[in-house]
Amino acid sequence: MPFCRVLFSAAAVLAAAAVSVPPSRAEAPLRVGDGVLEPVALSALPGWHADDAAAALDAFRRTCAAPDPNPPQAAGVTGNPADLAAACAAAADVGTDKAKKFFEGRFSAYRIVRPANGAEPERRAGFLTGYFEPELVGSLEPGPGYAAPVLARPDDLVTLAPGETAPGLEAIYKAGRRTTNGLEPYPDRAAIEDGAVAAHTRPVLWLRDAVDLFVLQVQGSGRARLPDGRSVRVLYDGKNGQPYTSIGKLLVAEGHLPLNGLSLERWTTWLRANPDHARRLMRMNKSYVFFRVEPVEDARLGPPGAAGAPLSPGRSMAVDGNLWRYGLPFFLEGKLPGQPGRGHLVIAADTGSAILGPARGDLYVGTGAKAGVAAGDLHDRMGFVVLLPKPVGEPRP
Repeated sequence: MPFCRVLFSAAAVLAAAAVSVPPSRAEAPLRVGDGVLEPVALSALPGWHADDAAAALDAFRRTCAAPDPNPPQAAGVTGNPADLAAACAAAADVGTDKAKKFFEGRFSAYRIVRPANGAEPERRAGFLTGYFEPELVGSLEPGPGYAAPVLARPDDLVTLAPGETAPGLEAIYKAGRRTTNGLEPYPDRAAIEDGAVAAHTRPVLWLRDAVDLFVLQVQGSGRARLPDGRSVRVLYDGKNGQPYTSIGKLLVAEGHLPLNGLSLERWTTWLRANPDHARRLMRMNKSYVFFRVEPVEDARLGPPGAAGAPLSPGRSMAVDGNLWRYGLPFFLEGKLPGQPGRGHLVIAADTGSAILGPARGDLYVGTGAKAGVAAGDLHDRMGFVVLLPKPVGEPRP
């Protein structure tokens, strides 16, 4: 598959070049959201020389080769598309032993610094969480033990692009329902569960219960093992555009579980033990996700992220897609659970509704129960260094 296919049309290049100027071409300091970018030397960062840059290069190439994101990113996100395309082209011929030299030569590094805010002093650290691909039990047909339908994308669902608005929809809605009179808010979770969109969709898979379905929707994708032993990938295919509410916050706010030690296993166990409360609490999250089912092509990789590329465990990160262009490398300054060293090079390949701000990331850690535990353990302050591609034509060291 050819490289350099991530959002690099001529129109995108011209539009982004007009509003996203690399630091070397702009007056300092460069600001992204509430962050200021301070130049740093990659080779001087603690942990840089010990990290496996070859694994990050592999993830970078995979993101470069992906189809255009759908929905596309706004033109003004940081990361010049022409310069990133040139870096993608150069990556095709780089040997794994030259990975560090490639990133040092093709990118300029900037630590993301967030200035003081009210009572908070200057904050150099951002915040990193983890997410994973759940492995569930499912069936292509309903039956005993398979009671929760996974719904396909409805034919009347219209998804808005980032920043797009539509007549008849308030700004809080990110999708709408197509009607003869235009768009209207799409039904929320409770209405969908009660059959409000039954005429416009169909089940593509059946899971054992509503809690498994809820976990799948929170994570955004997953794998399902079928009765015959095969596995299929259950991929995000749109959502109803209603606001998202964290069930963990609800459980803590109502006093059902303490915040300390609130893991996926703990809250799912509680929901199954308290079905009446569970249904009410899950319905308080109005957001609802729809899916499609595809074969698992490479069991080592995760599902496609928002960038369109399969996610690489430990090397693909979700970022604020309204601020950063997919494909940008980031160096995480800090210790990751279960990882050696104190630095980790990752690639922006996904996004999420809770991932907001320039120094906020969600690291994809893998598939299955062990990955779920690792993701639950990852919620730490972390330093973020973004690598922006050097301008085309700039001399290389």
